Amino acid sequence: MTQDTVKSLLPKFISDLGNKGRSPATMLAYRSDLEQLLEYLTKNSIATPNQIKSSDLDSFRDALLSQKFTPKSVSRKLNAVKTFFRWMVENSYLTTDLSKSVSHPKVESSMPKFLTPIEYRALRDVVKFDTRISAMIELILQSGLRISEVANIKMAHLTDSQIKIEGYATQPERTIPINKPAKDALDKYLIDRPKIESEYIFISKTGKPLAVRNIRASVDRFIQKAELPKYSVNDLRTTFIIENIKNGVDLILISQVTGHKRLSTTERYISLAGVKESGKKQALIEL
Repeated sequence: MTQDTVKSLLPKFISDLGNKGRSPATMLAYRSDLEQLLEYLTKNSIATPNQIKSSDLDSFRDALLSQKFTPKSVSRKLNAVKTFFRWMVENSYLTTDLSKSVSHPKVESSMPKFLTPIEYRALRDVVKFDTRISAMIELILQSGLRISEVANIKMAHLTDSQIKIEGYATQPERTIPINKPAKDALDKYLIDRPKIESEYIFISKTGKPLAVRNIRASVDRFIQKAELPKYSVNDLRTTFIIENIKNGVDLILISQVTGHKRLSTTERYISLAGVKESGKKQALIEL
């Protein structure tokens, strides 16, 4: 049995994902989720795969839940863990897939939540001195981007009037309009952005692209600071959809901008927005 450490196997696994044609966004998400596992194992003095027990993975799941990660987020992270363990078995780093017995947390279906204008203005107020987080929030509120899409925007993708979102997984490439509030917020951040060469727009002080979990944690921290505890960063995207539906924007346009694969996905928000039918306006609103 090999004595390779989990830490040394992680980059090999990520590289193999790339060789199999997985998107950069998917690889970044897997790396982020598995680095959390690695951190947990290290704290518990577990270094090699053969030291891991199924109970350790159960404890990792429970630790995530205790840290207020949603069951849906924890379930996604467990998918990454299970894929990693299957890979270790397939490549003879383990003889048994210990992750098979680890159950996912129960994910209860709930209605999407969205912020009222007063609430997202309160969020803007508490975040106004952090230009990086402010720019991220405005991009989601004004364009309906997913967090992973925000993380992967590159400098070359940005113009004065639009952003190109690269295709990933089953999502095709798309170009979305960027309005004045979002562009103004981005411009302010780019002035403060670390003067380090990086193709990515949102980077750390050392120039590394921000991981999805870092963005989520940072935005959620400001949401709590704005005293909006029932919301999370995902609700900003829902807010974009709801406000545009309420203001009579064409449902097809909203669907295209958000990257919904089916129009029926966007149609589900009509009743949530409190309107009987969608409008026909061909321009997104400014929130």
